[in-house]
Amino acid sequence: MTYPNTQLFINGQWQDAASGKTLAVFNPATGQEIGRVAHAGIADLDAALAAAQKGFETWRDLPAIERNKIMRKAAALMRERAGAIGALLTQEQGKPLVEAKGEAMAAADIIEWFADEGLRVYGRIVPSRFNLATRQMVLKDPVGPVAAFTPWNFPINQVVRKLGAALACGCSMIVKAAEETPASPAELIRAFADAGLPSGVLGLVYGNPAEISSYLIPHPVIRKITFTGSTPVGKQLAALAGQHMKRVTMELGGHAPVIVAEDADVALAVKAAGGAKFRNAGQVCISPTRFLVHESIQNEFAAALVTYTQGLKVGDGAAEGTTMGPLANPRRLTAMAEFTQDALKAGATVAAGGARIGEVGNFWQPTVLTDVPLSAKVFNDEPFGPMAAIRPFNTLDEAIAEANRLPFGLAGYAFTKSLKNADLLARKVEVGMLWVNMPALPSAEMPFGGIKDSGYGSEGGPEAMDAYLNARSVAIMNV
Repeated sequence: MTYPNTQLFINGQWQDAASGKTLAVFNPATGQEIGRVAHAGIADLDAALAAAQKGFETWRDLPAIERNKIMRKAAALMRERAGAIGALLTQEQGKPLVEAKGEAMAAADIIEWFADEGLRVYGRIVPSRFNLATRQMVLKDPVGPVAAFTPWNFPINQVVRKLGAALACGCSMIVKAAEETPASPAELIRAFADAGLPSGVLGLVYGNPAEISSYLIPHPVIRKITFTGSTPVGKQLAALAGQHMKRVTMELGGHAPVIVAEDADVALAVKAAGGAKFRNAGQVCISPTRFLVHESIQNEFAAALVTYTQGLKVGDGAAEGTTMGPLANPRRLTAMAEFTQDALKAGATVAAGGARIGEVGNFWQPTVLTDVPLSAKVFNDEPFGPMAAIRPFNTLDEAIAEANRLPFGLAGYAFTKSLKNADLLARKVEVGMLWVNMPALPSAEMPFGGIKDSGYGSEGGPEAMDAYLNARSVAIMNV
């Protein structure tokens, strides 16, 4: 499939940047330029902001059932086009076609769930404590135009979680998607446009991330900020939003612990955690990274995980049979090499992988590190790549303490046959999402978000709607 050049989407129109400026897009499997993406300037942002304000005034006054119909039509278009959209996603991001198509299909499910949840945004009547002649109401109104900032690892998924909740509540949105992966989120936006979304309700821009965020966040039109990305950048954007009293949802970095208890089903743990670890080449915010394995089974677990990595087929995501594609950019190759060398210097052992594959493309071997000391960088900073670091523990309390040692608190995993252990882990492991005896299976109806330095707010479940709604108190006395 030919990769297209990607334009901005402003006020219902696809258009080049006013300056004509573009940025290159590269295929991570080949390193070759495959297209260009429009680079928005201030003039483009002003046009997008004006359109978002006008679009909001139209969309908020549309009955929820009418918004539902448009969103459901967009979901249907995403399903129809999933194959073609997946092919674009693989070209620009690298993940295998089956994962890429799955991301497009999952977007349809998310849109539909939020479309239906939008029908259940209810206020309430509260009896007055003063007299029967006073009617007290709680009204739920959309907060206003939203600015969304999304990353390159899941360029459709990270947009649709924000977009679904915002549109269902009656908000308009300007999306600043990743310049490295522009075509697939553009196709998501196109599905909404083709479904009949009114002009201005949805905008899409690309360009200099710092320039765009520093302009959109303080702007009086924008009333809500939602960001997915690194913790340091998230803190900067949250601070800027705070200066202007803007509501914020932050889904930030993680460093997910995996606790494999003494009584765990090792085969299940390897299959579930291994699949989660090497999905999207480990470039997943909820990817398991710190493997804490009971000392009595650490050798068995490590050997089985190494065997699992040997069964992975690394290659171009567009090639048949590929189960792990390239890293998204050369920066990730450099990071993997640095993590590996640091772990070796600290005393860890490379049980599998640990090196780049070939000289063309951003391919890295699925890597397993064993006997990793706590001083190693990989046990303190998120590797964001196909790297599993293993260290033993003696007691479950010791493992829980290590899981909670870092300031991150996005996701966690645990494996145990004991209900008592599972209950203890559920209560004590400080993460926003915990999966026990299973891989990560996020769904639209469940909260998705972290605690501590991994952010706040949710991008799933009814909880996701709250951030896009104002709750207002109105009291009327009959006279």
